[in-house]
Amino acid sequence: MKAIRFGAVLALLCLCLTACGGSPPEEPETKRTFTVRKTETPELGAIPDAAVPLSGAPSPGVVLTPQAPGTAAEQNNSAVIDFSNAADGYIMAKWTEGGEVRLKVLVKGPGGASYQYNLRTDGAYEVFPLSDGSGEYTVGVYRNISGKEYAAVLSATFGAALSDEFAPFVRPNQYVNFDAQSAAVARAAELCADAPDTLSRVERVYTFVVRNTVYDTAKAEAVRSGYVPNVDETLLSGRGICFDYAALMAAMLRSQGVPVKLVVGYTGDVYHAWLSVWSEADGWIDGQIYFNGTEWKLMDPTFASTGMGSDRMREYIDDASNYEAKYLY
Repeated sequence: MKAIRFGAVLALLCLCLTACGGSPPEEPETKRTFTVRKTETPELGAIPDAAVPLSGAPSPGVVLTPQAPGTAAEQNNSAVIDFSNAADGYIMAKWTEGGEVRLKVLVKGPGGASYQYNLRTDGAYEVFPLSDGSGEYTVGVYRNISGKEYAAVLSATFGAALSDEFAPFVRPNQYVNFDAQSAAVARAAELCADAPDTLSRVERVYTFVVRNTVYDTAKAEAVRSGYVPNVDETLLSGRGICFDYAALMAAMLRSQGVPVKLVVGYTGDVYHAWLSVWSEADGWIDGQIYFNGTEWKLMDPTFASTGMGSDRMREYIDDASNYEAKYLY
């Protein structure tokens, strides 16, 4: 049997939770900083909070840092959407009005899926991937007005011609958040210092995360909608929910120049996430796989770290039909 050369996976559970209230927005006057095809942004209405998932690549060690230069952007008195670097597979957005309010960013690409994110209110930029590849995107910022009702504040529609297929999956984003100073980046560099190839880097990071991270049941029961993983907290504490496992491994591998898709979807009726990894020899390996010493096979690292390698668990996660992808980050 031919060995599958690269890959890894992390399982996730989910909680479905509701939003809290806010104030009706004032109608801002839009200031354009770049000419794009303008579209009307309707009142969005109810947005159910998203479930929380719980449970030409760069050279190794080169951390790509997202930027928002403002050369291609939409902005008004409340928010900024900067798509100057759409070719690199991401946009950046920030809220500038301040105040205590619940915010959403929706990214809809050529694939038709609508990616929903929460947006912070402290005026700092956040990074969102253009996961659908090249094509037309519409990005909107929405403000909570009551219960689950949201109103449009700002939108931008633009075309993205990605520099390559890896662009969204080699950089940090809101869910896989790291920079050159991150402890996770430093640890990955130590683990992979003498790794001769991509296979070795994936194996070392995978083994480290599985052996050194404990599933945090109490956190899984208490987590709320809007949760965003912190890879350094997971690394330093050695504990996390499954979303933390996935984000930590993805950050470490991306910092080592390995293109990684954090895939969110379902196994049965349960919300999960896993990683697909790219290799020079085989391209994208879109499965959940582990290294048994001689070859890569299907495996879920969260299950691997908690299931004690039971035959029953291994049989389940060896079956790719148990997994259904929905979103890529």
